[in-house]
Amino acid sequence: MREMFTAIAPRYDFITRAFSYGMDRRWKELGVAGAPLPEDAVVLDLASGTGDFSRLVLRRLPRARAVAADVTERMLHLARSRGLAEAVCADASALPFADRSFDAVFIGYGLRNFPKLDAALREVERVTRPGGLLVSLDFFLPAHRILRRLYLVTLYAQGAFWGLLLHGRPDMYTYIPNSLRSWISLDDFSSLLRRMGYARVDARPFVFGGIALHWAIKS
Repeated sequence: MREMFTAIAPRYDFITRAFSYGMDRRWKELGVAGAPLPEDAVVLDLASGTGDFSRLVLRRLPRARAVAADVTERMLHLARSRGLAEAVCADASALPFADRSFDAVFIGYGLRNFPKLDAALREVERVTRPGGLLVSLDFFLPAHRILRRLYLVTLYAQGAFWGLLLHGRPDMYTYIPNSLRSWISLDDFSSLLRRMGYARVDARPFVFGGIALHWAIKS
């Protein structure tokens, strides 16, 4: 997985826009706007890619501190080149941060790619301060069976088209629908967060539940 993200890093921002029908930036802005943060918030942008969430937080809160963390060094190089001072290569299941370090953890399209989801969520909870936030934007399986099938077919077609056009490999971006086949619905993810002890979980669906924002408050 790391090798694949290294290869697609220069195209990553474009692909997230393409697969979100041009709405990716707007959804991330909503994720930040819906997060009640102090002016001097310290936030972690986990599975940061090139650091979109970090830049949006710093734009909204100039006194905040944002730390981008990703397993792909090439993504982090791009994040640094775009003005992020703190970009750390880190595994989500073993974060190199102290307990209760962050007011919020933002994750963009990362959760379903974590090989050990439970371990990653425990790490997220560990490094979040009491009353702090988890904000996630990710793909999900629509609850309706017919919509689910249509959604997966559409994602496969998109992936094959962009993979062939940009890399000469139609399988380059089919990792997105492939990752969804063993993934869950947005309601199931909300329930998982509640079982883990998050005091309040809010979700906002997009694309018939195929993509969603979650805000969860640590108890």
